[in-house]
Amino acid sequence: MFISKSGWHTFPSLVALTVATLMAAGCGSVTPSTNNNAQTVTGSSFVVGTDAPMASVISFTVNVSVSATDENGNSVQLTSGSPMVDFARFNGLQTLIDMNDVPVGTYSNVSITLSNGTIGYLDTSTAEPTVQTMTANLSPAMVSYTLANPMIVAQSGAPVGLHMDFDLRKSIGLSGGQINGNVTPTFTVNGVNNNDKGAYIDEFDAAVVNTDSGKQTITIQGPHGRQFTVNVTGQTEWDGGDTFADLTSSSIVQVSGYLDRADATIDADEIAVLSDSGFYASGQVTYVNPPSGPATSFDLYVRGLLPTTTGLALGQLATVDLSGSEKYSIYWMHGPFAQFLFNQSALLPGQHVAVGGPASGATNASGVTVKRVVLRHWGFNGTVVPGSVNTSNDTFQMQVNGFAGLLVPQTITVYIADNCAFRDGLTQLSDVSSATNVRVVGLMLKNPVNGNIVLVGHYVDDLN
Repeated sequence: MFISKSGWHTFPSLVALTVATLMAAGCGSVTPSTNNNAQTVTGSSFVVGTDAPMASVISFTVNVSVSATDENGNSVQLTSGSPMVDFARFNGLQTLIDMNDVPVGTYSNVSITLSNGTIGYLDTSTAEPTVQTMTANLSPAMVSYTLANPMIVAQSGAPVGLHMDFDLRKSIGLSGGQINGNVTPTFTVNGVNNNDKGAYIDEFDAAVVNTDSGKQTITIQGPHGRQFTVNVTGQTEWDGGDTFADLTSSSIVQVSGYLDRADATIDADEIAVLSDSGFYASGQVTYVNPPSGPATSFDLYVRGLLPTTTGLALGQLATVDLSGSEKYSIYWMHGPFAQFLFNQSALLPGQHVAVGGPASGATNASGVTVKRVVLRHWGFNGTVVPGSVNTSNDTFQMQVNGFAGLLVPQTITVYIADNCAFRDGLTQLSDVSSATNVRVVGLMLKNPVNGNIVLVGHYVDDLN
């Protein structure tokens, strides 16, 4: 169902959260250079991160600082300060956080320092589950790793970097089955090249600063204030019928692509306009009113937000009012078929969406007005229904767990797309028969014929 203008779209890896593409190239298009010390030559590199999910954890925010040590014992800071990252926000996806230049050299040791951690979790001890937060007790606060394949940063070479997998399940402590606030940071760290699947940018939300129609480039500003250059080509696909000409300084976009081999800019293969009037928020739909027919409003658990100066805040519930004139689209799906599958009558609790509109309409969390609603991918944790795998129909059934499980209490059918990737020990659909707990990264949709909830999966991860 992920239809591009050329047919079924082949996706690069959607591994999970990008903690930071931290080491690649200053602001925008950057060529290898020297800093104030003329003898220190720099090259492009980056850091990418992922998470292994924990069903009851809906957020784990923490300040992240990364440094690397070369063969001569010289240590360099890879992050610009300590950006705040929510490891649970990009469940099943990768996103860009930051980019910097570092001195050329061979880096084989990496240190990761975490601070100011907060855990958001689902408390099911009461009749009506609620969202709770607690301070994370980080011990140790710094962890170090030796890379099996060192990062070799070259002055004229393509960007190289780190892929960090933060394991929430192994890191967050439990007492009697309840989260106790203790966190023992557990990562898997590997080196990656800019064209590796683990370096792909699945989901980067940013504000447009300006455009250059002659060069077909977009300057965007990310959540931490850094600016980046995005290259648009004839292969770049646009969602919702938008084009390069529709972009203004009030646009907020979602971009997917790779870091360019030559200059560490972003080569976009997919762009969606999330807002054309200066505000966007993203997160999970928790309630739709009314539950059937055209919705007049829905509640959104806010996970992403630009700008942060409206009346909304991360981690809160906001009520989004609908007038019927909103524009609906699906990321990575084009044409009228997308509007058939996702519209005002196809909203569901559990869907991951982005909404965009005027900032003046987001000053009150009880009544947000928007002009756009975009359905996006999300990772759904669940328990496989025994005997439900059907290799003839490319389907299986699962019971969704965790936060999304309260929103989707019924068993749902998972449809496997043509280019679905099976990971973490799974290699094909038949392997799911022996799995118990899985994560399906994909789109949650309402079947327009019978109203049943279905999940179109492009990635299936074994969580056992």
